[in-house]
Formats: sequence, C-alpha cells, structure tokens
Amino acid sequence: MTNSKPKMFSARKRNLITLLICLAGIAVNLVLSNICGKLELPLYLDTVGTIAAAIIGGPLPGVIVGFFTNLFKSFTDMSSLYYGIINVLIALAAAFFARKNFYRKPLLIFASVIVFTLLGGGLGTFVPMFLEDVDFDSESLSAFIYSKGIFSRNTSHLFANLITDLADKSLSVAIVLFLDKVLPNSAKKFFNFYSWKQKPLSQEQSAAAKNTRFRKMSLRTKILLVLSVSLIAVSCAATIISMSLYRNALIKDHTKVAVGTAKIAASAVDPERVDEFLEKGEKAMGYRETENLLSEIRSSSVDIEYVYVYKIMRDGCHVVFDVDSDDDPGREAGFVEPIEDGFIDYLPALLNGEHIDPITTNDSYGWLLTAYEPVYNSKGECVCYAAADVAMDQIAVTEREFLVEMLAIFLGFFILIFIFVRWLIEYNIILPVNSIAMSTGAFAYDNEKARESSIERIHELDITTGDEVENLYHAIAKTSDDSMRYVADVQKKTEELAQMQNALILVLADIVESRDKNTGAHVRKTAKYTEIILHELKKMGVYSDILTDDYISDVVNSAPLHDVGKIQVPDAILNKPGRLTDEEFAVMKQHTVAGHDIISQAIELVPNSGYLSEARNLAGYHHEKWDGTGYPYGIKGEDIPLSARVMAVADVFDALVSRRSYKEPMPYDKAIDIIREGAGKHFDPVIVQAFLNADEEVRRVEAEFSQMTDEKGCFDRKKKGN
Repeated sequence: MTNSKPKMFSARKRNLITLLICLAGIAVNLVLSNICGKLELPLYLDTVGTIAAAIIGGPLPGVIVGFFTNLFKSFTDMSSLYYGIINVLIALAAAFFARKNFYRKPLLIFASVIVFTLLGGGLGTFVPMFLEDVDFDSESLSAFIYSKGIFSRNTSHLFANLITDLADKSLSVAIVLFLDKVLPNSAKKFFNFYSWKQKPLSQEQSAAAKNTRFRKMSLRTKILLVLSVSLIAVSCAATIISMSLYRNALIKDHTKVAVGTAKIAASAVDPERVDEFLEKGEKAMGYRETENLLSEIRSSSVDIEYVYVYKIMRDGCHVVFDVDSDDDPGREAGFVEPIEDGFIDYLPALLNGEHIDPITTNDSYGWLLTAYEPVYNSKGECVCYAAADVAMDQIAVTEREFLVEMLAIFLGFFILIFIFVRWLIEYNIILPVNSIAMSTGAFAYDNEKARESSIERIHELDITTGDEVENLYHAIAKTSDDSMRYVADVQKKTEELAQMQNALILVLADIVESRDKNTGAHVRKTAKYTEIILHELKKMGVYSDILTDDYISDVVNSAPLHDVGKIQVPDAILNKPGRLTDEEFAVMKQHTVAGHDIISQAIELVPNSGYLSEARNLAGYHHEKWDGTGYPYGIKGEDIPLSARVMAVADVFDALVSRRSYKEPMPYDKAIDIIREGAGKHFDPVIVQAFLNADEEVRRVEAEFSQMTDEKGCFDRKKKGN
C-alpha cells in the first residue's frame, strides 16, 4: 500500500498528457478545417485529429476528439453540433480498424477510407437532406452532376459529397499514417488513457482478464446494459418532454402571430364603410388602399398564410377583403364562403359578434391556425371579423428538424458517455475483480514454494480502488494468508503423522521379521525394489490409469506389511533350517490369508486409508502367479492386484540374492535370469521388463543391502567370539 500514491500520481500525469494530446487533436481538426474554408478548398480535413487519436490511442481519445471538435465548431456554426455523431462514428471505426490491424495492408487501408467516406459523405449528406431541402451553388460539383440529367437533385448532391469526401478522407488517412510512422513509440504510449487501480498488467494479462468466460453475463455487460437502458430511458423522456414543450412554444408563437396580425388587420378596416366595401368592392373609395394595407400586413411575417375580412351571416362568410396569397388568389368582395366544419360550433358566437379563441382546423385549405378579431362600429356593433391564418405545416417540419437534431446530439453524447464509463469500469471493477479471480483460481497448494508464490501473486496485485472492490481484495488476501498458515500447519502435522505411520509400519514389520531368522532386511529391500519397479512402469507409460503418485506412495509405504501374516506362523515352522514338509508348507502358505485378515480388521477401524487397501493386496496376493499356479487363491493374470504382481518380483528376487540360514546367496546375474525366465509364468511380463530396465538401480540397491548385511554379520561373529 505504500507505493499506491506514486502510482496514482503517475497515472494522473499520464492522463493529463493524454488529455493535452486530445486537445491538440481537436485543435488540428479546427485549424485544418478553417484553412480549407478560407482557401475555399473542396476538402474539410476536420477528422485528421479524430482518426489519429483513435488509431494511436483507442476509442476513448478518438471519441473525445471527434465529439468536442464539433462542439467547439458549433460556437460559430450551430449545425456542426448535429454532425458530431458522424465524427464520433468515424472515431469508433478508426479504433476498430486499428485493433484489427487494417493499416498494415494497402487494400484494408482503402477499405477503411471507403467506410470513413460513407460515414462522412453519405450519412453527412442524409442529415441535411432530412432537415431541409438540398441547396447547392450553381457552380458546385453537385450542380455539375445534376446538370447531366442522370440523377435527381438529392442524388446528385449525394454523389458529389461522396466524391469530395473520398478525397478528404484519403488525404486525412495518409496524414495520420505518416504521423503514426514518424512518431516514436515512446511518444505513442501517451495517447492512451490509463487508470490502473492495481499493479499494471501486461498486454497478455489484460487480454486474459478482459476475456474471462462467464456462465451467463459479465459484470461489464450488466453495468453497460443498465447504463444504456438508463440513458435511453432518460433521453426518451427528455425528448418527449422537450418535443411537447417545443410544440407548445411553437403553437404559442404562431398563435401570437395570428392574433396580432388579426388585430392589426382589424384596425386597418373602417367599420363604418364595411357594408359599402361589401357591396361595391374595388369600386368603393379607399377599398384598394385598405386591401394593399392588408397585403402588407400579410407579408410582414412568413408564417402568415391568409389575411381576410369576413362578415359572418347564417348563409356563410361574406368576403369583404381577401388578400391574395402566394398560391391562391383572393376572393372578390361579396363572395360567400361556406362555413367550414371546424367553425360550426363557433357560429352562434360569431353571429353575435363575440370574441373567440384561435381555432385550429385541417380542411380544404390545409392545417391552419385561425385568429378572428371582431371589428366594431361606432355603435358598438360587430360589423365584420378580420382574420389571419397561420400555416401549421411548418410546425411539423420544425418538429422533425428538432427531433433529428436532438437525436444527433444524444447519439454523440451517448457514445462518449458509454465509452468513458466502459473505460472507467474496466480499470475500477473489471480488471481488479478478474485479476483477483485469476490469482485465486490459479492458487497452488502443492508445496510450500508454490503456496508462497501464490500468496505473493495476490499481494502483488496491490488493488487501490478505494471502494468495495478494495475491501474484497484485502479480505481475500487476509483469508489467503490465514488459509496458507493453516494449510502449512496441517501439512506439517500430516507429514508428522505420515512419518509416524511409516515408522509404525516398519516397527510392525520388524517385529514380524525378528521372529523369522531367515529373512534379514527382507521387508526394507522388497519395499525398495517395489518402488524402483513402480517408477519404471510409470516411465514406460503402462498402467497409467493406476500409477498415480499417491498410488505409488501407498504401495511403497505399505510394502513392509506384505509378510505381516507370518506373525501367526509357529516359530518351529518359520525358523526350521531344513526343507518343510507338505503339512508345514500348508501352514506357511496361510500367512497370506492371515495377513489379508489382519489388515482387513485394521481397515474397518480406518476405512478411508488407501495405503491399508494396498497393504491388504500385498499381504494376500503376493504369492499368486501370473499363470494361476500360485496361492492362496490360484488367481491369474490381471486379476491379481498390480501391487501384488510387483511385490511378487521383488519378493522372489530378494529371496534369491539374500543369504539364509539354510542357503548361500545366489549370484546377481543368475537371479536375474530366473526372474527373466519366470515372465509369463510366475510374473507379469510387463513388470519383469520394468525390473530388467532398471537393472542398474536394482544392482546398486542390492549391493548396498548386501554390504550392510555382511557388516552386520561380521559384527555379530566378533561379538560371539568375545
């Protein structure tokens, strides 16, 4: 924990440098874009910094540069903000291509340029097409293509933008690849944001920690899913509310325009002469002047569609004035307009000359908001109504533009937040948690060195997130330390018990052996030969499903008990110097059954002891023969337990080369020949081959024990002589 502060300071310093590089990328975009604009070049070059940051630094720097480039450009050109999503998408595409090593092959480089062109020139053209009508200069490439008469106006504009953008993105990628080549690797490392809350991982370790498999869904995916759903839900709610407020605001503005225009129009009409205007029309004095004034009032706002003056009667609306519109000439004075369905409910109020609220209708004249203003004469009588119609179709267009603008801004902002949060949880949650899982999952209990290495690996993580993850890490580290101390203590006691067990086995074997004056160090020698044969069998790759390390250990440790049944053989038979009679030999053969029974009784007391199971096999079956002529059960082949087949070779060989009170030791080579001849008859051929393969080691062990026996014999003779 002592080195966490320097590490955090280093991370802040690196991230500050990366942030400055991002600002430099934004500046490059803005400067190159302004240069192209001032020189009137058919290029933009406003994605050079974006592509460079994404290729060298990854998606986060690229998205930051792309989004904020358009944000800063919007200070002078508001529409730039709506195109921020395009720059952000180019950043994501560039980062993806860099991760897939697209920029190492010319064909893949060209493919990336095509994708950038489709995003910039294709999607960048559809946005303004959707927002407003396409408008281009008569001398532009769009106009030239359109003049050929092959494509429509919009399609011509799209092709022109794709051609221009292809040149722009080709030059941009060329500049970036040049920078990537000339920049030293020491400088490139500062293009990445880092926020290590632990000991930094290598590239391979990071990949392993990020790509951990899960049963259902990763924590990263869950967090990002919740974030995405939350952002989308909030954005949808904000959009609906904003659209509603915006629509209401537009309607209020249109209502104010309609009401204001209607009032101004009403003030322009002489109420005392309405009937004259209605009867004579343009022939009436002052009619033309009033009509011109009303026309000017209509032209005062682009939102005003119609301005007219009606005298409302039961048979319809009698036209007093009807100003010509752009597409519809006005009706002559005296013309009777039928009352539209939308005004039926208001007819009584209109006939009474009352004020009515603005009315929205959608009939033969289109979607209109109409404001009626009564015109009163000197007697206070309503002689007519001045009306102004505001076209509401533009509201739908404005709403659509507003929605597209909001979506463009939201998507750019959403991707920025998404990439940033993904980066944040990567370093604060995913990498620390997965590093803990990998370190604990690879924990080794085999030996003390492996355990110490595993503990050290956990402590080296040095996780400093300062939250629940850090608490979890310290809890796991403490638990691991405590567990290892407990394991070490248990292992020490286990080793002591194992040593005690082996010592008791040898003591028991010595007790049995001390009754047999003919065997010498027989149990120790046969145990050693058994160990040699088992290891050689494992080296040969035979019986691999049986010969585990635990199995070999159990057989070797229990080998001294193979003659434990001799404890029930009478001394007179056990130590008879001459040949045994048939009756005596029958008694001697029962030592296998006795040994099997003795160890079976021990197993009942210790049921899960593997070494006792093998001790029983050794005691009961070590005199069985491969061809089935052995005793006590006469079983053959692989029906005889493997440990007993191994002991059969070791037991016979030691009997041949050892001195007995009734015989001299047989020469080593002759004993080996007898073992070889017994393959397939007395012994398992595979075990005999293993025994012969280990000839050098067998010879060494036999020589060591023979020397020990001779020295002991000499000592005993000197002792008797004294």
